[in-house]
Amino acid sequence: MAFSDVVATVVEGPWVAYMMCAVPLALLLYSLLSPASLRHIPTEGGSSLPLLSYLGAYNVLRNLRSVLQRGYDKHKGKAFKIALPDRWVVVLTGKALVDELQRMPEESASFIDATTELTGFGYIWGPRMRKDPFHVPIIRNQLTRQLSSAFGDIYEEIELSFQELMPACEKDWTPVHVIEVARDVVARASNRVFVGLRVCRNPDYLDMLVDCAVSVASARNTLMLFPSVLKTFAAKVVVNMDRRIRRGMRHLGPIIEERMSLLRSLGNDWSDKPDDMLQWIIDEVAARQMPKEDVVRNIMFLNFAAIHTSSNSFTHAIYHLAANPEYLRPLREEVEAVTAKEGWSKTAMGRMWRIDSFLRESQRVNSINPLTVIRRTRTSLTLSDGTFIPQGTVIAAPAYPTHFDDENYVGGDTFDPWRYVREKEQDLSPSKHQYVTLSPEYVPFGLGKRACPGRFFAANELKAMLAYLVVNYDVKFEKEGVRPENMHVGLTISPDPAGKVLFRKRRS
Repeated sequence: MAFSDVVATVVEGPWVAYMMCAVPLALLLYSLLSPASLRHIPTEGGSSLPLLSYLGAYNVLRNLRSVLQRGYDKHKGKAFKIALPDRWVVVLTGKALVDELQRMPEESASFIDATTELTGFGYIWGPRMRKDPFHVPIIRNQLTRQLSSAFGDIYEEIELSFQELMPACEKDWTPVHVIEVARDVVARASNRVFVGLRVCRNPDYLDMLVDCAVSVASARNTLMLFPSVLKTFAAKVVVNMDRRIRRGMRHLGPIIEERMSLLRSLGNDWSDKPDDMLQWIIDEVAARQMPKEDVVRNIMFLNFAAIHTSSNSFTHAIYHLAANPEYLRPLREEVEAVTAKEGWSKTAMGRMWRIDSFLRESQRVNSINPLTVIRRTRTSLTLSDGTFIPQGTVIAAPAYPTHFDDENYVGGDTFDPWRYVREKEQDLSPSKHQYVTLSPEYVPFGLGKRACPGRFFAANELKAMLAYLVVNYDVKFEKEGVRPENMHVGLTISPDPAGKVLFRKRRS
């Protein structure tokens, strides 16, 4: 549902006028009477005074990157706060505080609670996934362990998808909406592992997943406009996840019922029991005696995370490549040399240092979210610098200012595709500078034990996608050397969706 449609839906009826009066009044009283005050923490982006902070929130949503950068420059090594329409967020800066943030135990500062507050996770996907996120250990353990054996299937889907989705591009330069192709390729390649060949190429199933990913990604900005008591209702209007799950059941329901029947009759192990994401989730759902619709709910959530993040990351990287076609040759040389020895395998992906460096640098420059390493305090706490953080406060680190800090990166404001190749060669520590390796200076996937568990799967998929394209196509922008500016809308960062890259079958 487009944002304009959402607005048209929610503004119909007199109750909206009452809400617009009641909500600011309630928040004014809360800010004046609440003991959990943040007035001792400096504010960026506007005023911290009641009601006037709404003007600051409007400014923050429109200019979040510049607000975060200004706060970082003024308060580096300390904390500041910014206003969102529905809450304050305390932003921690500098290596020491970011490292302290990622070390906080879940019982003191919760990642799950923060994702519910900032992304609407619990309101969109339902309370059960918030209370029991069993998908996390599945991703961290089973999926990551299966990468080597599953890579052949992943690459086969990437190759076939690009062949089917890309125009011929045989003779002339052909414009392509990269983000649209990337979403379809990621959906198909990921679901080869998630649900298997029987479903992963079904056009209606893939369309459902992509539409869900796009809708959920935009919904988090919409949900910020509502107070907590209305967020569940708003999520049903904006996303209507129950309707999407019913659609998903038409594709996966028969398979789920078949496998659950075998599970009931044969127990946890049988000779040809599937070893895929769908079965791992079925096992957990069955053990908890949850309804089979929760299998689809988890599959759709995993697809949202994969499609939204990876398609954006891939498009960012292709935009850099199209703006600088001279990077094609060194990438091709590496891919061809490595695959000549290792074939198209996970081992080969691990030896493509230039591909890895290119993607890591693109992620550093563009980021995934403007706020990262997000937590919500479950108890009041005092930081090492003496700053008091009340219970119930959302705290985070700023991605862009951290990644562009000259103390963290020489020439940090410049895209340098071979930055990490040089660092690997200098200190002979390949793992330290890999795409998936995190530190207080590199936080696109979060940091610490609660960093994104799916980044290992995503990294191998993205490296295979980029490697395939560079050995098969020439790329450039119609206006050569000019990369479209990123779009910053609320808490999202995305490549310009209207941007078109010119592709042509490789000639040299």
